Amino acid sequence: MTSRTPASSALRGRALVPQASIFLIVAAIAWVYVVPRAGTGGGTMGMELPAFIGMWTLMMSAMMFPATAPLASVYVRTITSHRTLRIASFAAGYITVWASAGIPAFAIARTIDGTVQHNPGWAKGVAFVAYAACGVYQLTPLKNVCLRHCRSPIGHLLKFGTFSGPLRDARAGISHGAWCLACCWALMVVLFALGVMNLVAMVVLAAIITAEKLVPWPVAFSRVVGVVAIGLAIPSLWVPALAPALGTSPMGSMQM
Repeated sequence: MTSRTPASSALRGRALVPQASIFLIVAAIAWVYVVPRAGTGGGTMGMELPAFIGMWTLMMSAMMFPATAPLASVYVRTITSHRTLRIASFAAGYITVWASAGIPAFAIARTIDGTVQHNPGWAKGVAFVAYAACGVYQLTPLKNVCLRHCRSPIGHLLKFGTFSGPLRDARAGISHGAWCLACCWALMVVLFALGVMNLVAMVVLAAIITAEKLVPWPVAFSRVVGVVAIGLAIPSLWVPALAPALGTSPMGSMQM
């Protein structure tokens, strides 16, 4: 993959069309709701699945929508009618993918809850695995493939153009969301060590995800992130600040 491509230039080089600004508006609303409820509590923070999925969906909207807005803007330019309704359908399909990812996230978080409660010594191992898994995936060819798809509106638009029917825009959103999930899932894994609702972690990860989609040297950037994550894996074994969620009550500091 070259450092600069027409696809990435298309994402970075144009202002958002008004309809695509819905992504930024929804993200801003999500941040307003999430920030006062943030904390570094471990696991599910005492939430049951419905509440966890709701909060997870808001978090993903806050973190992922800003990075998706440029591609959505390019997509809107291919639409000749009912632009607002159709881009809303695209957004709904996209966030459905990330909301669905909350189900395995809940299962993992609950497993970590039980494991750390009954075997506190395993907390360090969980932190090590979280950072190491993130770092290793960032360095893999699969990460590069997924990142290329996430950054390529031209390739996406050619595929989306073959969709038809009333759900074509939702299907387009689901397709793009699936590639974004495949690209970014490992970054989300570190939240199990830092806290699913850790505000600083969410802001940093959102910035990394946006940068991966917009910087002119995405592969190099993602590899740097991977090396940093691997570099944090070993210190996480004895530096509690690198895994605050694993040293606190599952209820954490979040108040619902």
